[in-house]
Amino acid sequence: MNIKDEIAHDHALLTEWRHDFHAHPELAFQEERTSALVAERLQGFGVEVHRGLAKTGVVGQLTVGKGNRAIALRADMDALPMEEGNDFAHASMTPGVMHGCGHDGHTTMLLGAAKYLSETKQFDGTVYFIFQPAEEAEGGAEVMVKEGLFDKFPVESIYGMHNWPGMPVGEFAIAPGPMMAAFDIFDLVIRGRGSHAAMPHQGIDSIVMASKVVDMLQSIASRNVNPIDSLVVSVTQIHGGDAYNVIPDEVVLRGTVRSFSEAVRDGVEPTMKRIADGVCAAFGGTAELHYERRYPATVNSTEETKHAEAAASAIVDDAKIDRKPLPSMGSEDFAYMLRERPGSYVWIGNGASEGGCMLHNPSYDFNDEIIPIGVTYWSELVEQVLSIDRSE
Repeated sequence: MNIKDEIAHDHALLTEWRHDFHAHPELAFQEERTSALVAERLQGFGVEVHRGLAKTGVVGQLTVGKGNRAIALRADMDALPMEEGNDFAHASMTPGVMHGCGHDGHTTMLLGAAKYLSETKQFDGTVYFIFQPAEEAEGGAEVMVKEGLFDKFPVESIYGMHNWPGMPVGEFAIAPGPMMAAFDIFDLVIRGRGSHAAMPHQGIDSIVMASKVVDMLQSIASRNVNPIDSLVVSVTQIHGGDAYNVIPDEVVLRGTVRSFSEAVRDGVEPTMKRIADGVCAAFGGTAELHYERRYPATVNSTEETKHAEAAASAIVDDAKIDRKPLPSMGSEDFAYMLRERPGSYVWIGNGASEGGCMLHNPSYDFNDEIIPIGVTYWSELVEQVLSIDRSE
C-alpha cells in the first residue's frame, strides 16, 4: 500500500483529532464546536476559510500555481441522535448523541488532506475543502447548494467518500452510475369511524383498513415496477388507538421509499395513493397521503469516476478496487451536489463488521487504521486531477 510519507507521519495526530471529534458529537446544523475546530485548523494550514453556508458549513480554499481549474472535496460533520454503546476512552460525552456513521473520520481525513496539500503544494489550480453539516436526514448539502455553494466556489467537479463497514481495510468500491438510493418519506392517514370494540359493525375499522393498506403497499415493488428496477417501500411506524376497547377513528402509517430510477420514483406516490384510496373506499373509509421527496439518488459521472479509480490505483493493488459494487439502498445527501456538478462518490473499507460495527449501530466506531489511506486518496486525487504541467 502506497501511503504518502508525510501522511503516515501524521497518523497519530490525525487519530487524536478523530477521537476528539468522536467524543464531542453534534447534531445537524448544531456543529458549532466541530466547525470552529475545522476552521481553526484550516487557517493554521494557511488555507483561506469561508464560513456560514448552511449555518455551520465550512469551505476551505487552497490555490496553488497559476492554473484556473478547480475541484471540490466534501466531508460531512454531523452525528446521530442515538446513545453510544461503547465504553472506550473517546466515547461520546454528549448523552443521546453519537458519531455512529463515521463523519468524525470523514472530517478528519479531509482535514489531513488539507494539511498535506497546503504543505506540499504539488498541484496547479484550486481545491475547495467542503465541510458539510446535517447529512443525516436533514439535507445540509441541499441547503449549501441553495445558498450558493457553487456560485461562490465554482468548480468543474466534486468528490465524496464514505467509510464502509464489512469491506476490508485497504479496499475501495468505485463505479459510475448509482451508488446510493433516493430517499423519500410518507405519512398516510387512514380514516374510518370509531366504535366500541364490542360493536365493530357500528363503525368503520381504521385498524383493519390500515392493515390491508400495509399489505397492499408491498405490491408496488412486486407488481407495479419492472423486476429489473429496484424499489423498497417500508412502513416503519403505525400509530392508532388509545384504549383496549375502542376502535379508533384513524390510524397513521409512516415510512420510507428507496429507489435508484427517477422514473420509478415518479410512479410511487400516485400508485401509493391509488392503493390507499381503493382499499379504504372498499371499507367505506378514506385515506390522505402526505409524500415528501428527500434525497435524490447518488449517481456518479463516468469521467470523474475514472479519476477516482486512478487515485485509488496509485494507493492499493488493482485487485483491491471493486469496480462493480452493488449499489446501496441507503441514501446520501451528497446526491444534491452531484446534481449540480459531475463527480464521484466512493466507499473506503472500514474493516470487518462483526461485533455490531455496522453504520448507525450503538457499537460502531470509525476505524483509525484507514485514516492515512483516506488522506492519501484525497491528496492523490487532487495531485492527479490538478496535475502540474512540467512541459514548460
